Amino acid sequence: MLINKLDNVEVNIEDGHKYALRDIAEGENIIKYGQPIGHATCEIKKGEHVHTHNIKTNLSGKLEYTYEPVELDNEKIDTDLTFMGYVRPDGEVGIRNDIWIVNTVGCVNKVAQRLSELTGAKYFPHPFGCSQLGDDQLVTQKVLCGMVNHPNAGGVLVLGLGCENNNIDEFKKILGTWDDNRVKFLNTQDVEDEIDEGVKIINELKAYADTFRRTPVPVSKLRVGLKCGGSDGFSGITANPLVGRFCDRLAAMSGSCIMTEVPEMFGAEHLLMNRCESREVFEKTVALINNFKDYYTRHNQVIYENPSPGNKNGGITTLEEKSLGCVQKGGLSTVVDVLDYGDTVIKTGLSLLNGPGNDIVAVTNLMASGVHLILFTTGRGTPLGSSVPTVKISTNKDLAEKKKNWIDFDASPSLNNIDLTDDLLKFVIDVANGTKTKNEINGYEEISIFKDGVTL
Repeated sequence: MLINKLDNVEVNIEDGHKYALRDIAEGENIIKYGQPIGHATCEIKKGEHVHTHNIKTNLSGKLEYTYEPVELDNEKIDTDLTFMGYVRPDGEVGIRNDIWIVNTVGCVNKVAQRLSELTGAKYFPHPFGCSQLGDDQLVTQKVLCGMVNHPNAGGVLVLGLGCENNNIDEFKKILGTWDDNRVKFLNTQDVEDEIDEGVKIINELKAYADTFRRTPVPVSKLRVGLKCGGSDGFSGITANPLVGRFCDRLAAMSGSCIMTEVPEMFGAEHLLMNRCESREVFEKTVALINNFKDYYTRHNQVIYENPSPGNKNGGITTLEEKSLGCVQKGGLSTVVDVLDYGDTVIKTGLSLLNGPGNDIVAVTNLMASGVHLILFTTGRGTPLGSSVPTVKISTNKDLAEKKKNWIDFDASPSLNNIDLTDDLLKFVIDVANGTKTKNEINGYEEISIFKDGVTL
Protein backbone atom coordinates (compact mmCIF):
# COMPACT_ATOMS: atom_id res chain seq x y z
CA MET A 1 0.00 0.00 0.00
CA LEU A 2 1.43 3.37 -1.08
CA ILE A 3 0.46 6.16 1.36
CA ASN A 4 1.96 9.20 -0.39
CA LYS A 5 3.26 9.57 -3.96
CA LEU A 6 6.55 10.90 -2.57
CA ASP A 7 7.18 7.73 -0.50
CA ASN A 8 10.00 5.30 -1.31
CA VAL A 9 8.47 2.57 0.87
CA GLU A 10 5.08 0.88 0.84
CA VAL A 11 3.16 -0.73 3.70
CA ASN A 12 2.20 -4.38 3.66
CA ILE A 13 -1.52 -4.43 4.48
CA GLU A 14 -1.11 -7.79 6.21
CA ASP A 15 1.44 -6.86 8.87
CA GLY A 16 1.88 -3.07 8.68
CA HIS A 17 5.60 -3.30 7.95
CA LYS A 18 7.48 -1.32 5.29
CA TYR A 19 9.12 -2.58 2.10
CA ALA A 20 11.30 -0.67 -0.36
CA LEU A 21 9.57 0.51 -3.54
CA ARG A 22 12.95 0.94 -5.25
CA ASP A 23 16.63 0.64 -4.49
CA ILE A 24 17.58 3.01 -1.67
CA ALA A 25 21.19 4.12 -1.22
CA GLU A 26 23.04 4.12 2.10
CA GLY A 27 22.44 7.47 3.81
CA GLU A 28 19.34 8.23 1.73
CA ASN A 29 16.20 9.33 3.59
CA ILE A 30 13.40 6.83 4.01
CA ILE A 31 10.16 8.58 2.99
CA LYS A 32 6.72 7.69 4.42
CA TYR A 33 3.67 9.95 4.63
CA GLY A 34 5.63 12.14 2.18
CA GLN A 35 8.12 12.98 4.98
CA PRO A 36 11.53 11.61 6.08
CA ILE A 37 11.27 9.03 8.87
CA GLY A 38 15.03 8.39 9.09
CA HIS A 39 17.84 7.35 6.80
CA ALA A 40 19.13 4.06 5.43
CA THR A 41 22.14 2.68 7.32
CA CYS A 42 23.04 0.45 4.36
CA GLU A 43 21.99 -0.10 0.77
CA ILE A 44 18.41 -1.38 0.61
CA LYS A 45 17.25 -3.28 -2.48
CA LYS A 46 13.76 -2.95 -3.99
CA GLY A 47 11.30 -5.21 -2.14
CA GLU A 48 13.46 -5.60 0.99
CA HIS A 49 12.03 -5.22 4.48
CA VAL A 50 12.72 -1.73 5.83
CA HIS A 51 12.94 -1.65 9.62
CA THR A 52 15.21 -1.26 12.64
CA HIS A 53 18.02 -3.30 11.06
CA ASN A 54 18.54 -0.83 8.22
CA ILE A 55 17.06 2.56 9.35
CA LYS A 56 18.31 5.13 11.83
CA THR A 57 16.48 8.21 13.06
CA ASN A 58 17.40 11.69 11.83
CA LEU A 59 16.47 13.27 15.17
CA SER A 60 19.10 14.80 17.41
CA GLY A 61 18.70 17.84 19.67
CA LYS A 62 16.72 21.07 19.70
CA LEU A 63 15.98 22.82 16.41
CA GLU A 64 15.39 26.34 15.19
CA TYR A 65 11.90 26.90 13.79
CA THR A 66 10.44 29.46 11.41
CA TYR A 67 6.77 30.38 11.39
CA GLU A 68 5.51 29.55 7.90
CA PRO A 69 1.70 29.51 8.22
CA VAL A 70 -0.21 27.52 5.66
CA GLU A 71 -3.60 28.41 4.29
CA LEU A 72 -6.24 26.14 5.84
CA ASP A 73 -9.78 25.52 4.71
CA ASN A 74 -11.39 25.44 8.17
CA GLU A 75 -14.87 26.70 7.31
CA LYS A 76 -17.45 26.57 10.08
CA ILE A 77 -20.43 24.24 9.81
CA ASP A 78 -23.81 25.63 10.84
CA THR A 79 -25.46 22.72 12.64
CA ASP A 80 -28.32 22.00 15.01
CA LEU A 81 -26.66 18.77 16.21
CA THR A 82 -27.04 18.24 19.96
CA PHE A 83 -26.24 15.76 22.69
CA MET A 84 -28.03 15.08 25.97
CA GLY A 85 -25.87 16.54 28.71
CA TYR A 86 -26.11 17.65 32.33
CA VAL A 87 -26.03 21.44 32.49
CA ARG A 88 -24.36 22.62 35.71
CA PRO A 89 -25.22 25.87 37.54
CA ASP A 90 -22.00 27.51 36.27
CA GLY A 91 -22.92 26.75 32.65
CA GLU A 92 -20.52 23.83 32.29
CA VAL A 93 -21.89 20.63 30.78
CA GLY A 94 -21.22 17.04 31.82
CA ILE A 95 -21.93 13.79 29.95
CA ARG A 96 -21.91 11.76 33.15
CA ASN A 97 -23.35 12.48 36.60
CA ASP A 98 -21.09 10.38 38.79
CA ILE A 99 -19.91 10.91 42.36
CA TRP A 100 -16.10 11.12 42.51
CA ILE A 101 -13.79 10.69 45.50
CA VAL A 102 -10.68 12.81 44.92
CA ASN A 103 -7.76 12.13 47.28
CA THR A 104 -5.45 14.94 48.30
CA VAL A 105 -2.87 12.31 49.25
CA GLY A 106 -2.10 8.65 48.59
CA CYS A 107 -2.28 7.80 52.31
CA VAL A 108 -6.08 7.62 52.13
CA ASN A 109 -6.32 5.44 49.01
CA LYS A 110 -7.72 2.51 50.94
CA VAL A 111 -10.22 4.70 52.78
CA ALA A 112 -11.44 5.93 49.40
CA GLN A 113 -11.65 2.36 48.15
CA ARG A 114 -13.76 1.34 51.15
CA LEU A 115 -16.09 4.31 50.66
CA SER A 116 -16.42 3.40 47.00
CA GLU A 117 -17.35 -0.19 47.84
CA LEU A 118 -20.03 0.98 50.28
CA THR A 119 -21.57 3.76 48.17
CA GLY A 120 -20.78 3.18 44.48
CA ALA A 121 -18.87 6.45 44.27
CA LYS A 122 -15.85 6.27 41.99
CA TYR A 123 -12.36 6.55 43.47
CA PHE A 124 -9.01 7.07 41.77
CA PRO A 125 -5.97 6.05 43.83
CA HIS A 126 -2.61 7.75 43.34
CA PRO A 127 0.63 7.88 45.40
CA PHE A 128 1.14 11.67 45.53
CA GLY A 129 0.14 14.70 47.60
CA CYS A 130 2.84 14.54 50.26
CA SER A 131 6.63 14.81 50.34
CA GLN A 132 6.54 16.81 47.10
CA LEU A 133 8.04 20.26 46.56
CA GLY A 134 7.65 23.25 44.25
CA ASP A 135 6.34 22.71 40.73
CA ASP A 136 6.04 18.97 41.32
CA GLN A 137 3.46 19.47 44.04
CA LEU A 138 1.77 22.22 42.02
CA VAL A 139 1.25 19.83 39.09
CA THR A 140 -0.37 17.33 41.47
CA GLN A 141 -2.63 20.04 42.86
CA LYS A 142 -3.61 21.37 39.44
CA VAL A 143 -4.47 17.91 38.09
CA LEU A 144 -6.56 17.11 41.16
CA CYS A 145 -8.27 20.51 40.81
CA GLY A 146 -9.12 19.51 37.25
CA MET A 147 -10.81 16.42 38.66
CA VAL A 148 -12.75 18.34 41.31
CA ASN A 149 -13.96 20.85 38.72
CA HIS A 150 -14.76 18.29 36.05
CA PRO A 151 -18.39 18.59 34.90
CA ASN A 152 -18.76 14.81 34.47
CA ALA A 153 -18.83 14.62 38.28
CA GLY A 154 -22.23 15.52 39.72
CA GLY A 155 -20.69 15.56 43.19
CA VAL A 156 -17.15 15.36 44.61
CA LEU A 157 -15.79 14.31 47.99
CA VAL A 158 -12.29 15.74 48.49
CA LEU A 159 -10.70 13.25 50.89
CA GLY A 160 -7.61 14.21 52.87
CA LEU A 161 -5.54 12.90 55.74
CA GLY A 162 -4.72 16.14 57.53
CA CYS A 163 -0.95 16.33 57.85
CA GLU A 164 0.09 16.09 54.18
CA ASN A 165 1.82 18.84 52.14
CA ASN A 166 -1.27 18.97 49.95
CA ASN A 167 -3.64 19.20 52.89
CA ILE A 168 -7.16 20.39 52.26
CA ASP A 169 -6.48 23.96 53.41
CA GLU A 170 -3.54 24.24 50.99
CA PHE A 171 -5.50 22.51 48.24
CA LYS A 172 -8.36 24.99 48.62
CA LYS A 173 -5.94 27.83 47.82
CA ILE A 174 -5.31 26.27 44.40
CA LEU A 175 -8.94 25.24 43.91
CA GLY A 176 -10.15 28.81 44.37
CA THR A 177 -13.94 28.72 44.34
CA TRP A 178 -16.37 25.83 44.48
CA ASP A 179 -20.04 25.01 44.93
CA ASP A 180 -20.64 23.82 48.51
CA ASN A 181 -23.53 21.65 47.32
CA ARG A 182 -21.35 19.84 44.77
CA VAL A 183 -17.95 19.73 46.50
CA LYS A 184 -17.46 18.60 50.10
CA PHE A 185 -14.31 17.98 52.13
CA LEU A 186 -13.26 15.42 54.74
CA ASN A 187 -9.99 15.27 56.71
CA THR A 188 -9.86 11.72 58.02
CA GLN A 189 -7.70 12.70 61.03
CA ASP A 190 -10.41 15.10 62.20
CA VAL A 191 -13.20 12.56 62.74
CA GLU A 192 -13.62 9.47 64.91
CA ASP A 193 -15.02 7.25 62.14
CA GLU A 194 -13.97 8.38 58.65
CA ILE A 195 -15.99 5.63 56.96
CA ASP A 196 -19.25 6.55 58.66
CA GLU A 197 -18.67 10.26 58.03
CA GLY A 198 -17.62 9.66 54.41
CA VAL A 199 -20.75 7.61 53.67
CA LYS A 200 -22.94 10.39 55.09
CA ILE A 201 -21.26 13.01 52.90
CA ILE A 202 -21.45 10.87 49.76
CA ASN A 203 -25.16 10.29 50.32
CA GLU A 204 -25.62 14.07 50.51
CA LEU A 205 -23.71 14.44 47.24
CA LYS A 206 -25.84 11.75 45.61
CA ALA A 207 -29.01 13.62 46.59
CA TYR A 208 -27.64 16.77 45.01
CA ALA A 209 -26.50 15.01 41.83
CA ASP A 210 -29.95 13.42 41.47
CA THR A 211 -31.44 16.88 40.92
CA PHE A 212 -29.82 17.04 37.45
CA ARG A 213 -31.46 15.70 34.30
CA ARG A 214 -30.13 15.30 30.78
CA THR A 215 -31.19 18.10 28.44
CA PRO A 216 -30.30 18.89 24.79
CA VAL A 217 -26.98 20.73 24.48
CA PRO A 218 -25.31 22.09 21.30
CA VAL A 219 -22.48 19.91 20.01
CA SER A 220 -20.24 22.99 20.27
CA LYS A 221 -20.08 22.33 24.02
CA LEU A 222 -18.36 18.98 23.46
CA ARG A 223 -14.67 18.66 24.38
CA VAL A 224 -12.84 15.56 23.13
CA GLY A 225 -9.33 14.35 24.03
CA LEU A 226 -7.16 12.66 21.38
CA LYS A 227 -4.75 9.86 22.33
CA CYS A 228 -2.99 6.90 20.76
CA GLY A 229 -1.29 4.02 22.55
CA GLY A 230 0.05 0.64 21.58
CA SER A 231 0.42 2.02 18.05
CA ASP A 232 1.28 -0.10 15.02
CA GLY A 233 1.98 0.35 11.33
CA PHE A 234 -1.71 0.93 10.64
CA SER A 235 -2.20 3.71 13.22
CA GLY A 236 -1.22 6.45 10.78
CA ILE A 237 -3.24 4.85 7.97
CA THR A 238 -6.62 3.97 9.53
CA ALA A 239 -7.51 5.05 13.07
CA ASN A 240 -5.49 8.27 13.46
CA PRO A 241 -6.57 9.81 10.13
CA LEU A 242 -10.16 8.88 11.02
CA VAL A 243 -9.86 10.67 14.35
CA GLY A 244 -8.28 13.57 12.45
CA ARG A 245 -11.31 13.85 10.20
CA PHE A 246 -13.53 13.72 13.28
CA CYS A 247 -11.42 16.48 14.87
CA ASP A 248 -11.82 18.65 11.77
CA ARG A 249 -15.59 18.04 11.78
CA LEU A 250 -16.01 18.85 15.48
CA ALA A 251 -13.81 21.94 15.22
CA ALA A 252 -15.87 23.12 12.26
CA MET A 253 -18.97 22.77 14.45
CA SER A 254 -17.21 24.94 17.11
CA GLY A 255 -16.41 22.02 19.39
CA SER A 256 -13.02 21.42 21.02
CA CYS A 257 -10.33 18.77 20.55
CA ILE A 258 -7.20 18.47 22.69
CA MET A 259 -4.08 16.56 21.62
CA THR A 260 -1.17 15.69 23.94
CA GLU A 261 1.85 13.29 23.85
CA VAL A 262 4.51 15.93 23.17
CA PRO A 263 7.39 13.44 22.53
CA GLU A 264 5.22 11.91 19.83
CA MET A 265 5.22 15.22 18.02
CA PHE A 266 9.03 15.16 17.62
CA GLY A 267 9.80 14.91 13.93
CA ALA A 268 6.32 16.10 12.93
CA GLU A 269 6.10 19.28 15.00
CA HIS A 270 6.65 21.50 11.94
CA LEU A 271 3.32 20.31 10.53
CA LEU A 272 1.56 21.56 13.66
CA MET A 273 3.56 24.78 13.92
CA ASN A 274 2.62 25.85 10.42
CA ARG A 275 -1.05 25.42 11.35
CA CYS A 276 -0.88 27.74 14.37
CA GLU A 277 -3.47 30.52 14.16
CA SER A 278 -0.99 33.20 15.23
CA ARG A 279 2.68 33.84 15.91
CA GLU A 280 1.88 33.77 19.63
CA VAL A 281 0.49 30.23 19.40
CA PHE A 282 3.47 29.27 17.21
CA GLU A 283 5.92 30.51 19.87
CA LYS A 284 4.02 28.61 22.57
CA THR A 285 4.25 25.45 20.42
CA VAL A 286 7.99 25.93 19.93
CA ALA A 287 8.38 26.27 23.72
CA LEU A 288 6.22 23.17 24.23
CA ILE A 289 8.53 21.09 22.02
CA ASN A 290 11.86 22.50 23.21
CA ASN A 291 10.96 22.40 26.89
CA PHE A 292 10.12 18.72 26.61
CA LYS A 293 13.38 18.07 24.80
CA ASP A 294 15.11 19.83 27.70
CA TYR A 295 13.31 17.45 30.07
CA TYR A 296 14.92 14.52 28.22
CA THR A 297 18.41 16.00 28.28
CA ARG A 298 18.17 16.95 31.99
CA HIS A 299 17.80 13.26 32.66
CA ASN A 300 20.58 12.31 30.22
CA GLN A 301 18.19 10.64 27.81
CA VAL A 302 18.19 10.86 24.02
CA ILE A 303 15.04 12.36 22.56
CA TYR A 304 14.47 9.71 19.93
CA GLU A 305 14.21 6.61 22.15
CA ASN A 306 10.46 6.33 21.99
CA PRO A 307 8.99 3.50 19.89
CA SER A 308 8.24 0.63 22.26
CA PRO A 309 8.90 -3.06 21.51
CA GLY A 310 5.19 -3.38 20.69
CA ASN A 311 5.37 -0.40 18.32
CA LYS A 312 8.32 -2.00 16.54
CA ASN A 313 6.66 -5.41 16.32
CA GLY A 314 3.70 -3.64 14.73
CA GLY A 315 5.83 -2.05 12.02
CA ILE A 316 6.89 1.32 13.47
CA THR A 317 10.64 1.90 13.22
CA THR A 318 11.57 5.45 14.32
CA LEU A 319 10.11 8.24 16.43
CA GLU A 320 9.60 10.37 13.29
CA GLU A 321 7.45 7.62 11.81
CA LYS A 322 5.48 7.28 15.04
CA SER A 323 5.04 11.05 15.30
CA LEU A 324 3.92 11.50 11.70
CA GLY A 325 1.22 8.93 12.37
CA CYS A 326 0.39 10.36 15.81
CA VAL A 327 -0.23 13.98 14.78
CA GLN A 328 -2.78 12.89 12.21
CA LYS A 329 -5.27 12.69 15.10
CA GLY A 330 -5.37 16.50 14.86
CA GLY A 331 -6.49 16.36 11.22
CA LEU A 332 -5.91 19.61 9.34
CA SER A 333 -7.44 21.86 11.99
CA THR A 334 -5.93 25.16 13.04
CA VAL A 335 -3.96 24.99 16.29
CA VAL A 336 -5.67 27.59 18.49
CA ASP A 337 -3.95 27.19 21.87
CA VAL A 338 -1.25 25.45 23.92
CA LEU A 339 -2.08 24.26 27.44
CA ASP A 340 0.15 23.35 30.39
CA TYR A 341 -0.52 20.64 33.00
CA GLY A 342 -3.81 21.30 34.74
CA ASP A 343 -4.88 24.09 32.37
CA THR A 344 -8.51 23.96 31.32
CA VAL A 345 -9.35 24.17 27.64
CA ILE A 346 -11.00 27.51 26.89
CA LYS A 347 -10.88 27.82 23.11
CA THR A 348 -12.86 25.93 20.49
CA GLY A 349 -10.89 24.11 17.83
CA LEU A 350 -7.64 22.13 18.26
CA SER A 351 -5.46 22.74 21.34
CA LEU A 352 -2.14 21.11 22.25
CA LEU A 353 -1.55 19.95 25.82
CA ASN A 354 1.79 19.56 27.58
CA GLY A 355 2.60 16.05 28.78
CA PRO A 356 4.37 12.78 27.97
CA GLY A 357 3.18 9.98 25.74
CA ASN A 358 2.80 7.56 28.67
CA ASP A 359 -0.75 6.30 28.28
CA ILE A 360 -2.09 6.60 31.82
CA VAL A 361 -0.43 9.99 32.44
CA ALA A 362 -1.66 11.30 29.09
CA VAL A 363 -5.30 10.33 29.63
CA THR A 364 -5.13 11.86 33.11
CA ASN A 365 -3.77 15.12 31.67
CA LEU A 366 -6.56 15.16 29.10
CA MET A 367 -9.21 14.55 31.75
CA ALA A 368 -7.81 17.37 33.91
CA SER A 369 -8.03 19.74 30.94
CA GLY A 370 -11.80 19.24 30.96
CA VAL A 371 -12.45 16.82 28.09
CA HIS A 372 -15.74 14.95 28.32
CA LEU A 373 -14.37 11.82 26.66
CA ILE A 374 -11.22 10.53 25.00
CA LEU A 375 -10.75 8.94 21.57
CA PHE A 376 -7.93 6.43 22.11
CA THR A 377 -6.58 4.71 19.01
CA THR A 378 -4.60 1.48 19.38
CA GLY A 379 -3.07 -1.16 17.16
CA ARG A 380 -1.72 -3.49 19.81
CA GLY A 381 -4.61 -3.11 22.27
CA THR A 382 -4.88 -1.88 25.84
CA PRO A 383 -7.59 -2.10 28.54
CA LEU A 384 -6.60 1.25 30.06
CA GLY A 385 -9.32 3.80 30.70
CA SER A 386 -9.50 7.27 32.18
CA SER A 387 -11.95 8.65 34.71
CA VAL A 388 -13.87 9.94 31.68
CA PRO A 389 -15.25 7.63 28.95
CA THR A 390 -12.35 6.34 26.86
CA VAL A 391 -13.33 5.18 23.38
CA LYS A 392 -10.91 2.51 22.12
CA ILE A 393 -10.53 2.59 18.36
CA SER A 394 -8.70 -0.32 16.74
CA THR A 395 -6.39 0.27 13.81
CA ASN A 396 -6.76 -3.27 12.46
CA LYS A 397 -9.46 -5.91 12.13
CA ASP A 398 -7.58 -8.66 13.99
CA LEU A 399 -7.46 -6.58 17.19
CA ALA A 400 -11.13 -5.58 16.90
CA GLU A 401 -12.16 -9.23 16.60
CA LYS A 402 -9.78 -10.58 19.24
CA LYS A 403 -10.37 -7.97 21.98
CA LYS A 404 -14.07 -7.18 21.72
CA ASN A 405 -14.11 -6.58 25.48
CA TRP A 406 -11.66 -3.66 24.98
CA ILE A 407 -12.48 -2.19 21.58
CA ASP A 408 -15.41 0.19 21.05
CA PHE A 409 -14.92 1.10 17.38
CA ASP A 410 -13.11 -0.58 14.49
CA ALA A 411 -11.32 1.75 12.06
CA SER A 412 -9.91 -1.04 9.84
CA PRO A 413 -12.51 -0.59 7.04
CA SER A 414 -10.60 2.63 6.27
CA LEU A 415 -8.07 0.38 4.52
CA ASN A 416 -10.72 -0.14 1.85
CA ASN A 417 -11.26 3.64 1.46
CA ILE A 418 -14.45 3.57 3.52
CA ASP A 419 -14.98 6.91 5.25
CA LEU A 420 -16.18 6.25 8.81
CA THR A 421 -16.26 9.87 9.97
CA ASP A 422 -20.06 10.03 10.19
CA ASP A 423 -20.12 6.69 12.03
CA LEU A 424 -17.54 7.85 14.57
CA LEU A 425 -19.36 11.14 15.12
CA LYS A 426 -22.59 9.24 15.75
CA PHE A 427 -20.81 6.92 18.18
CA VAL A 428 -19.31 9.86 20.08
CA ILE A 429 -22.75 11.47 20.36
CA ASP A 430 -24.13 8.16 21.66
CA VAL A 431 -21.40 8.08 24.32
CA ALA A 432 -22.14 11.68 25.24
CA ASN A 433 -25.81 10.69 25.56
CA GLY A 434 -24.95 7.97 28.06
CA THR A 435 -23.86 4.86 26.13
CA LYS A 436 -21.10 3.28 28.21
CA THR A 437 -17.69 2.59 26.74
CA LYS A 438 -15.89 -0.69 27.33
CA ASN A 439 -13.61 0.87 29.95
CA GLU A 440 -16.69 2.02 31.89
CA ILE A 441 -18.38 -1.37 31.59
CA ASN A 442 -15.20 -3.09 32.80
CA GLY A 443 -14.52 -0.55 35.53
CA TYR A 444 -11.13 0.28 34.01
CA GLU A 445 -10.94 3.91 35.20
CA GLU A 446 -7.60 5.19 36.47
CA ILE A 447 -5.40 8.23 36.94
CA SER A 448 -1.64 8.80 37.17
CA ILE A 449 -0.08 12.20 37.77
CA PHE A 450 3.12 13.35 36.04
CA LYS A 451 6.07 13.62 38.43
CA ASP A 452 9.37 15.38 37.77
CA GLY A 453 10.65 16.53 41.11
CA VAL A 454 12.06 15.68 44.52
CA THR A 455 10.31 13.33 46.91
CA LEU A 456 11.25 13.96 50.53
